[in-house]
Amino acid sequence: MSPILETTGLTRRFRDLVAINDVALAVPEGSICSLIGPNGAGKSTFFNLVTGYLPPTAGWISFRGERIDGRGTVSLARRGIARAFQIAKPFPDLTVADNVRVGALFGRAGPRDVGAVVRDALALAGLAGHADAVAASLTVGYLRRLELARAIAARPLLLLADEPCAGLNHTETEEIVAILREVRDRGVTVLLVEHDMAAVMRISDRIFVLDAGIKIAEGTPDEVANDRRVIAAYLGTPEGAPS
Repeated sequence: MSPILETTGLTRRFRDLVAINDVALAVPEGSICSLIGPNGAGKSTFFNLVTGYLPPTAGWISFRGERIDGRGTVSLARRGIARAFQIAKPFPDLTVADNVRVGALFGRAGPRDVGAVVRDALALAGLAGHADAVAASLTVGYLRRLELARAIAARPLLLLADEPCAGLNHTETEEIVAILREVRDRGVTVLLVEHDMAAVMRISDRIFVLDAGIKIAEGTPDEVANDRRVIAAYLGTPEGAPS
């Protein structure tokens, strides 16, 4: 599969701190990939670079063969990049359906039936029965679904999902995994940041691992799970053990 997203030499500095350091990766089109690493590894910074919230200090980002580094968030959304945030921030006084309608109105460029897009996104996210509920009334699990539904309604070609399973129980996590798989099956590439390693291992076609801003490994779930560098990054290297 050809890559839908590529980075080469991607670097982001904050004064003396190098948050992302010379990262090169390629996300195959039509896949579900995960970006993992310990707290502070640079995962959120990477997402912020890809989605236009931060410009890179060096390197470049390519989406469908076009350089996009430095472009604004609206421009990227119009091209087909959507992001579901870890902390859901809906318009609390609007209904669930109206929140999703915002995504449908401001997503990827091109003709669409907004009403149909909203209904489809609600159904995919399991929110059809909550369409008229006020967003402020939703539980954490349903707020996660709403965040995904708004991103789905933007009709992305690439969906970046930032910890969609955080704080959820096992059943809720399985439901989110099923939603992401359905999104992929509809032709949308998914790049996931997630700390639930069981979910990551089940859902991912490929995994990229960051540690201190550096990509230390990539591969299939089995390859990554058995990589000594990954084990050391998460668990530490015992004193006296070879690195």
